[in-house]
Amino acid sequence: MQDDYFQPNPDAVAILRASMLHVPFDGWGEAALLAGAADSGYGADAMHAAFPRGAIDAIALHSRLADHAMVEAFLALPQRPDKVHLTIRALVLLRLEIAQPEKDAVRRALSILAMPVNTKLSAKLLYETVDAMWRAAGQRDTSFSFYTKRGSLAAVYSATLLAWLADNSGNLDGTAAFLDRRLADIARIPKITKPVRTIIAAGERFASGIIQGLGRRHSR
Repeated sequence: MQDDYFQPNPDAVAILRASMLHVPFDGWGEAALLAGAADSGYGADAMHAAFPRGAIDAIALHSRLADHAMVEAFLALPQRPDKVHLTIRALVLLRLEIAQPEKDAVRRALSILAMPVNTKLSAKLLYETVDAMWRAAGQRDTSFSFYTKRGSLAAVYSATLLAWLADNSGNLDGTAAFLDRRLADIARIPKITKPVRTIIAAGERFASGIIQGLGRRHSR
C-alpha cells in the first residue's frame, strides 16, 4: 500500500530540498527559495513557476513530502506492529523523526500557517497527515467512524507536535512518553452523535485553533 496519487513536481521538490539549508537563516520566504533554486541549478522563473504562491506552497509541499516519507518508512519496517494503536504510535513517531533535522523549519512554518489567511490550508494539511496515518494503518473505511478516528488522531498528533517542538533533548524519548499518554486518553473520548457536517466543521475549527496556538507560542 502506498499513496501513489502523490506525484509532486520534481522541479519543486529539488528547489525545496535545496532551500531547506537556507530556511533556518532566511525563513520561509522568497530569499530562501531563490537561494535553493540557484543551488539546484534553477532560475527565478522556475522557482516562481514551482511555487506560484511562494512560501505557503513550499510549506504545503514540505508537509506532503514528510507524509509520503512517513508512509514509506513505515512500509520499510522489518516488522510492523500488529495492533492498530501501536501502528498509529509508530507512524506518529516516524513523522516526527523525519522532521527532527528540520525542527526549526517546522516551527517557522507553523508561524506562517497560524496566520488567519492560511486557516483552511492549516486544517487541510493536518487532515492529510492524520488521514495518511490511518490509511497506512489499514483503516480505509468511509463509515461514520472515518471522521471520529481522524478527529481523535488530529487532537493527539497536534498535542504531540507541540510537545515535540518544546523538547530540546535531541531525542524522541520524552515525546514518545507524551504520545503514549495521549493515546491512552483516546479511550475516554465520548462517542460523537452529531451530523457529519457538524463534525467536519468542528474539525476544521479545531485544527485552526491548534495550528494558531502552535504558531503563537513559537513565533516569539
